[in-house]
Amino acid sequence: MKSASVNSSEIRLISPLGRLTLSTLRQGQNFLDFFAETMASLIKPPFFFHEFIKQLHFIANESLFIILISVCFAAMVTLLESSFHMKLVIQNDSLVPGFAALLIIRELGAVVTALLLVSRVGAGIAAEISTMKTTEQIDAFRMLGLDPIVFLVKPRLLASVFGTVLLVGAANVVCIFCAMMISDSLLGQPPAQFLAAMNRFIDFQDLLFSLVKGACFGFVIPIVACYFGFGCKDSSEGVGQATTTSVVAASIAIIFLDFILSYIFTYFY
Repeated sequence: MKSASVNSSEIRLISPLGRLTLSTLRQGQNFLDFFAETMASLIKPPFFFHEFIKQLHFIANESLFIILISVCFAAMVTLLESSFHMKLVIQNDSLVPGFAALLIIRELGAVVTALLLVSRVGAGIAAEISTMKTTEQIDAFRMLGLDPIVFLVKPRLLASVFGTVLLVGAANVVCIFCAMMISDSLLGQPPAQFLAAMNRFIDFQDLLFSLVKGACFGFVIPIVACYFGFGCKDSSEGVGQATTTSVVAASIAIIFLDFILSYIFTYFY
């Protein structure tokens, strides 16, 4: 009887873990299938240029102000904190402009921009796609002979990659400008000194790697959002769940991808 009781408790413990493992493997397989279909759609006509421009406006133009304001304050905080701790440890903050500029270009501009886009663009795409699935608009596309991945996913994916690269470039420029102004007004280091320090620390490949990160993050956001949108349950609760899950999954994917890309880029120095 004791053995039967132990076996029963073990089964109750292992059963949820087994279901979780099988569910995770099933989700992974479904995502790989969706990813493969999406990649195949990139070379499949037609190309909906009007939809691409519409999505580019939504992703880049409508997100520009929010991103620039956010990265400005992030850059200023980075500069002030770096100066404070360098003065505290080595009583000298002359290296702060170079370190801050390097951090802004290699990490801050791309990652902060991507995470803000996840919360705005990723959530919007997931909610839109899942609503279309719930109201059977995606089924209507199939009945009309239109591939929903070609019509819905491809324009959003291309617009997100292109728009994120533009936003990361703009964020880097504005971040550097704000950091230079703070360095001049609060740290007593004029713009010429800031630019000279930045020139010693930053190479062209740093700018290139930042844009590559932007393109990779811009690829992740819509494909994760569309995947959860296409797979949502046919209910209002399903729409909310798909939106929330897509934001969490895309945020984790961006942080993980940032580590992988940063590790790979170290081999180019």
